[in-house]
This record gives sequence, C-alpha cells and structure tokens, in this order.
Amino acid sequence: MRYVWQSVRALVACFLVTIFAVPPSLVAQSHVVSPADLQKEMVANTQARQHNLETVRQFLSSPRAENALKSAHMNPEQVRTAVSTLNDQELARLASRADKAQADFADFAGGRLEDRDLLIIIVAIAALVLLIVAVH
Repeated sequence: MRYVWQSVRALVACFLVTIFAVPPSLVAQSHVVSPADLQKEMVANTQARQHNLETVRQFLSSPRAENALKSAHMNPEQVRTAVSTLNDQELARLASRADKAQADFADFAGGRLEDRDLLIIIVAIAALVLLIVAVH
C-alpha cells in the first residue's frame, strides 16, 4: 500500500509541476490580429466599397450612359439600384470596368471611339450588373 501512495504522490507532483511549469502564454489563446487592426481593415474595406459604388453610380448616371441604357430598353434607375446589391469583389471588378469605360469616353471625345462601341460598353456593364443580381 505504501508503494501505491508514493506512486500517487509522484503522479500528483508531476501533474502540478507540469501545470505550473508551462508558460501561461502557451495555455492562453493568443490573438494573431489585434482588434484595432481588425477595425482598421473594416474601415478600409468600407471606404473601398463606398468608392467603388460611387464610381459605378457616377458612370451609370452620365447622360451618355443613360441614353445608351434607354436605347437598349433598360431602366437606368433599376441598374443603378442593382449595383448596391453586388458583393465587394463584383463591385470592385465593375468599378474597374467603369473606370476603363470612362477612359474610353475620353477616347470617344477625341474621336477614336464610335457610338456603337460606346453603346456596347454601357449595355455590357448594365447587363453584367443585372445578371449578377439575378443570380443572387
């Protein structure tokens, strides 16, 4: 019986040494990203989304874009409203295309783009928006 008690004491001693010898940092769950960094990232993502929304809405609100949408029998207001339902990645891609189209408008003003090309660009962007919204 004496050997059993000694074994139990030795086991308890090993257990206690293990508990107190392990640094608390290994036991405690540590965060890889601080809450302040998460907050900054969320603010940056929100600002990027707002910028992309404004870019696309401004593009679709231009008189040329509205005329092109109307000539393709699309409701410009419905297209602008549908833009806000896009996710961040879709919106970023669309804003990039809108920026490219704005640059193409500059080419149009310079005489390097035809009306047909402009109509195709605007209708393609509007169709993309409506297609993405319909899929969701």
